[in-house]
Amino acid sequence: MTSESAEEFLTHRPRMFGLAYRLLGSAEEAEDAVQDAYLRWNGADRAAITYPGAWLAKVVTNLCVNRLTSARSRRERYVGPWLPEPVLTQDGALGPMESAEQREAVSTALLVLLERLTPTERAVYVLREAFGYRHRDIGEVLDLTEANCRQVYRRAAQRVAMPEARFVPAVERQRELVESFVTAAREGDLAGLERLLAEDVTWFGDGGGKVTAARQPIVGREKLMRFLVGGVRRYGDGWAVSFAEVNGAPALVARAGERVAAIASFDLRDGVIHQVQAVMNPDKLGYVSRQLAAMSAGA
Repeated sequence: MTSESAEEFLTHRPRMFGLAYRLLGSAEEAEDAVQDAYLRWNGADRAAITYPGAWLAKVVTNLCVNRLTSARSRRERYVGPWLPEPVLTQDGALGPMESAEQREAVSTALLVLLERLTPTERAVYVLREAFGYRHRDIGEVLDLTEANCRQVYRRAAQRVAMPEARFVPAVERQRELVESFVTAAREGDLAGLERLLAEDVTWFGDGGGKVTAARQPIVGREKLMRFLVGGVRRYGDGWAVSFAEVNGAPALVARAGERVAAIASFDLRDGVIHQVQAVMNPDKLGYVSRQLAAMSAGA
């Protein structure tokens, strides 16, 4: 491959990674899919490729659809709640995060809902919602008719309908709420936690059977407060906590020494915390650990 051809691929790589991640919910698998696309690009007749971006999008999408088909049975056997791999987004890893819509498109909550879809439904939904593809163009990517794409999209949109939108605080206010949450949890301030948590707040802990984590979601303010106070007593002295933006939302990075032990992201609406998604499965923390290391090296 010529250096010009390799450079051209690199100009499309960030967009292809963002596409693959939204389709797979896994940063590691997304990197593998993009690498496979590179190998196909390397072996392709470049003179026959009129629009490289469109060509690569089709290749990546179909590679991911195939991966989703084989991954479905593995995820059905997953131990405890399944959450997507966290990705730091303040550096543009998944594209701009300037609007609420852009943040919602990579939110942990939406990626979990996308697990309800078939691989084809997910591909149609992501190409339409996150990348603005026309149904005709989606049909060309997936070898479907335009009418079929419209039907698939409607079905997918109905299955992943998000709760009715409520007031979402500005990013600065969201961080303030998370900081207050950390302070209240560390100090065992139950009154403070009560003010910060929605009555029906839910905690999802993804340990994947690799580390200790709640096998079922913890639902309700009182149950979660007891869980948090117990967790702080157990891990509070051994873990260092810092703040980050993960999947477009405020998050906590918990480290045990130099190792990233957990990433917890927050769904904040109406001035309170409605969901906490905590990823502790070490198999899912490799990508974000590399991101954090690169940020530290560049600081």
